[in-house]
Amino acid sequence: MARTTQRPRRTARQDALLDRLVTLFAAEGFARLTLDDIAARLSCSKTTLYALASSKQELVVEAARQYFRVATAEVEAGLDGVEGCGPRIEAYLRGVAACLQPLSPAFLEDLSGFAPAAAVYRRNTEAAADRIRQLVSAGVESGELRPVHAGFVGEMVAATMFEIQRGRLFERLELTDAEAYAELATFVVTALTD
Repeated sequence: MARTTQRPRRTARQDALLDRLVTLFAAEGFARLTLDDIAARLSCSKTTLYALASSKQELVVEAARQYFRVATAEVEAGLDGVEGCGPRIEAYLRGVAACLQPLSPAFLEDLSGFAPAAAVYRRNTEAAADRIRQLVSAGVESGELRPVHAGFVGEMVAATMFEIQRGRLFERLELTDAEAYAELATFVVTALTD
C-alpha cells in the first residue's frame, strides 16, 4: 500500500492569503504572473507562498481547488430552503453561473491551457453533472418532473457542461461560462416542467 503525504492543515492566515490569491488569479489569470509578481501583489514573501505550495504550478492548482471548494459550498448553500425539484435544478445551475461570473477570460484561458488546473475544473464539472443527475432522478421519482430518462438528461447536461468548460460554446456563441450556465438552467427546467 502506498503512503500518502498529507499537507499540514493551513492556518487562518494562510486560508485568507489563498482566498486573496484566488481573487487575483480569477481577475487576471496566472500564466503571465511570476512568483515575484504574486508575492508583490499579495504583499507577502515568496517564502509565505511556498508555505502554501512548493512551486508556482502547485500554487495554481491549490488556488483552483480552493476556488471550487468555496464555489461548491456556495452553490449547495443556495439550495437551502428551495422547494421542488425544478426550482432546485434551476437554483443549482444558476448558482454555478453566479460562481463562474467573476472569472475573467484570462483566467479561463490560462486554466484551460494548464493541464493540472484544467483537471481540477473537469473534476468539479463532473461532480456538478452528477449532482444534476441526482436532482433530476429525485424529480422524476417524485413525479415533479416529466417522466424522462434521468440518466440521459444528466448525460445531456453533463455534455453541455463539458462543452462550456472547454470553451467551445464561447467560441461559437460568444457566451461566457456564467451566461452559458444560466441558459442551460432555463432550458433544462423548461424542458422538464412545461
